Amino acid sequence: MSDTLYYDKPVLLNRDKHRHRRIRATPGFAFARDANSLYLAGVEFNEACKEYAIVFTRQKDGKVAPVVMLGLRNRENLFVDDEDRWTGSYVPAFVRRYPFVLAELPGQQMGVCIDEAFAGINDTEGEALFDEKGGNTPFLQNALDFLQRYQAEYLRTEAFCRHLSDAGLLTEMSAKADLVDGRTFTVAGLLVVDEKKLHALPDDKAMALFRAGELHLISMHLLSLSNLSRLVDRMAGRAGSAVAPAAKPPAQ
Repeated sequence: MSDTLYYDKPVLLNRDKHRHRRIRATPGFAFARDANSLYLAGVEFNEACKEYAIVFTRQKDGKVAPVVMLGLRNRENLFVDDEDRWTGSYVPAFVRRYPFVLAELPGQQMGVCIDEAFAGINDTEGEALFDEKGGNTPFLQNALDFLQRYQAEYLRTEAFCRHLSDAGLLTEMSAKADLVDGRTFTVAGLLVVDEKKLHALPDDKAMALFRAGELHLISMHLLSLSNLSRLVDRMAGRAGSAVAPAAKPPAQ
């Protein structure tokens, strides 16, 4: 999963180039319509587990990251309806930060980017990015503060995932959906915590996870897997067809 997913034209925010640019609020989440999964920070698990399935995926660099599943097919987000509304109660921070994003620059530095393809960018309406002296406006500063907090949570979540991998707690599973009209959809390559391996952890390692607050994250992840059936229901509702008994993750 790319960190700039659905950013069509991300460019570094430049105080001179974007001096007179403004951000006009645009209703809807059409920009996220094609995202069938999104990165999720650990701090978001508490709210997200109530309605989304939280799984783990291995990225191109080999690192493991948690994601919320939003669809069972490529380029389909079942939480964005025909009127571009987000139909879930909780909107992931990955979505809320748009059109801004932090990108890694050469030398491991982080730079603030903005999606110039965002329909709300203009020179006349909305919130200014910079004031008359070229300083950050309160609007831009709030956005930058949000990105900084997001990055801090990203690093904490990265450490959590590293602990799961190092402890050998992750196992691969597939999510399968069978519609009564005969269609079948399978998403492979998902990673989940193996409960048997978790219960077999030595006491010192289990205590380390507990002290770090990571056992709680694991519990919310496991609880969230029951929401896979809701994805099947959403797919069937969008297709206008009923479903066979919802697929469940394989027994651990």
